[in-house]
Amino acid sequence: MTLNRRDFLGGSAAVLAASAFGAPLEDKAENKAEKLPLPELLGSYWTFAGGALPHTDKEFATFEFRDRVEALSKAGFRGMGLWHADLAKILEKRTLREMKSIFADNGIKHVELEFLTGWFLEGDKKKASDERKKLLLTAAEVFGARHVKVGDFDNSRIEMPKLIEAWRALCKDGAEHGTRILFELMPFSMLTSLKDTLTMLDSAGAKNGGIMFDFWHIEKLRIPYEELRAVPLKYILGVEMNDGYRKPPPEWSLVEETLNHRKFCGTGEFDVHAMISALAVAGFHGPYGIEVLSTDVRKLPLEEVVTTAFTTTTAALDCECRARYNSH
Repeated sequence: MTLNRRDFLGGSAAVLAASAFGAPLEDKAENKAEKLPLPELLGSYWTFAGGALPHTDKEFATFEFRDRVEALSKAGFRGMGLWHADLAKILEKRTLREMKSIFADNGIKHVELEFLTGWFLEGDKKKASDERKKLLLTAAEVFGARHVKVGDFDNSRIEMPKLIEAWRALCKDGAEHGTRILFELMPFSMLTSLKDTLTMLDSAGAKNGGIMFDFWHIEKLRIPYEELRAVPLKYILGVEMNDGYRKPPPEWSLVEETLNHRKFCGTGEFDVHAMISALAVAGFHGPYGIEVLSTDVRKLPLEEVVTTAFTTTTAALDCECRARYNSH
């Protein structure tokens, strides 16, 4: 919801009038912010995939597709994510049209598809990437997917001009299938700085290309919040919320930590509110994904994961409403 000028001025006048009779200005402003609807939430794949194990041959979810859709919808989610291996597994028994119908019947309107790597490489790796791209973009077109997530897990080396051309071509493919392409900036990718990522996006000039900001990656890359506030809104096409450790046990590698020890918002050490507020000031107001990869979460029943994810995230998003109010 966006406040128009009349609503804002009227609300401001009411707040000022109340303060004249002794009511604190900040209390009234906060009450106004609390009336704004919370942003819509998207259930990112790994949080709700049960015993699926990342970067193995068992990346497909152990919870049935329909059960996930129905549980997320019942809790209040309006989006859901699918990983490429999970999508392929589901298609062994269902068609894309059947899946689309299940989404629609449960009010799931934001569909996220992931994950494409190797799109900037050559040879056999590029060939394998193209096969996966075909799977993801075909599904994206049928579902009317919000976006497809892409990136790199190997800190690959590639010259910026070649990367720009590869990104431009990938976004063109996405546009032809009616979807956005989101680059997930992370410590493991070929680009590990916000500056370089924006250079790639600016140089390619693809209108359907942008960034997926994940709180875990923001924290580990030490991206300053003032830089987040300055990112052009046209590039902030997705945000994934989570929490974690600022000082993890020394025996954990970065890979171990990201795959197995993330936390729900408010249960870790990140300044979650600062990240939410920075992105809200930049103009982003959802939908927000929730991506928590955790050995503990993988052991929980689906209903418990869904309820925990929704309640912890909505509790954290109250500051998004205040930032949205204050920006008008």
